[in-house]
Amino acid sequence: MSTSMSRYQWLLVALLSANFGIVFFDRNVFSYLTSFIQPDLHLSNFQIGNIVSAFSFSWAIAGLGMGSLVDRFGRRKLMLISATVAFSMASVLSGFASGFAWLLAARLLMGIAEGGIMPITQTLIAVEVPHEHRGLAQGVTQNFGANLLANTLGPVIIVWMAIRFGWRNAFFLAALPGIVMALLIAALVREPAMPARGAAPGRARFGGALADRSMLLCVAISALLVAYLMVLFTFTPLYLVRVRGFDQRHMSWIMSSFGVASMAVAFLVPGSSDRFGRKPVILVASSLGLVLPLGLLFTSGTRLVPLMACIAVGAALSGVFPLAMATIPSEIVGPARTATALSLTMGVSEILGGVLAPSVAGKVADLKGLGMTLWILVGIVVAIIVLAAMLRETAPAVLARGKAPSASLRTFTPTHKECDHG
Repeated sequence: MSTSMSRYQWLLVALLSANFGIVFFDRNVFSYLTSFIQPDLHLSNFQIGNIVSAFSFSWAIAGLGMGSLVDRFGRRKLMLISATVAFSMASVLSGFASGFAWLLAARLLMGIAEGGIMPITQTLIAVEVPHEHRGLAQGVTQNFGANLLANTLGPVIIVWMAIRFGWRNAFFLAALPGIVMALLIAALVREPAMPARGAAPGRARFGGALADRSMLLCVAISALLVAYLMVLFTFTPLYLVRVRGFDQRHMSWIMSSFGVASMAVAFLVPGSSDRFGRKPVILVASSLGLVLPLGLLFTSGTRLVPLMACIAVGAALSGVFPLAMATIPSEIVGPARTATALSLTMGVSEILGGVLAPSVAGKVADLKGLGMTLWILVGIVVAIIVLAAMLRETAPAVLARGKAPSASLRTFTPTHKECDHG
């Protein structure tokens, strides 16, 4: 029997979605400011890619460590507040950068501060929200705030701040919202009960989680998704300005169309997966993701509408992020190991996708031109589709209808009461 979400659960989703939106806003500040920073600090495309890779590396290491700590010691709320304050303070350091080495170090520190936020956030959702609505709740938490604040308002606000006040002051101003969110979380979010020891089968370690084939596939898909996002946000703004001839203001409008569409996707894709299944929805959303890079490659001229339409359709791929990184893994391992599983998907994906992809794409852009970064995006999406076709179904509603009986024997689908108590 389906259980509706309570007022507190909706409040939790809203607060955590806004907090992650601010985290992602701070993360994307550098990408949207590259056309300002690059000539000022005399950076190559390869150096730009390395800065993004360094951030992803420290994010990944922090995320991997944080998940195990949360599952072992709890105190999710306190850890989330501490990380939120830390990344806000770290944002200021980027504004003082005088060259490549300083900017690299500043982004490394910010990655350490931000890395554990999403595993903690999605663990709070997995514990508090009934599994019938987990896909929607985790999708909104990970995608809605990030796309509203970072991908829709982000490019417009950040570029405006850089034009009006300078790119250094844009970094300083971006630090303020995180402090506000830390105070709101402290006042309104409750510390959830710790899961009972031994509630989840197997070892509460990475090896136990990786014993499941679909878990391995989720890690691989997550790595490709992160690679896609890092290459998209790092080099597409440069492509639009330097290859397509848009000014920075129009570039910010074009990039914001990804965020506008992704806000709807945050509800549609994860919500649809609760009803129709994780696997078919991932396949459809990933296929639509091809429209973005191919549209940018094969449209011509400087008309905004065709480009924005291609980006909006391709933004369907963003709905796959919470499914591969959080929803399917949490359904595989159960609540007592959720933070460990989520830190695994997010940590490994940052190392493989976030660290390697921007550096490789930057080198390719230096050698072959910025247009090649779009072909890299095409290849990434094709690989996601191939891997998604091998997933097994884990959605409780689909399993209850008997559409994947073999999977139902292996997928953890607790009752709402078990979720509340871990």
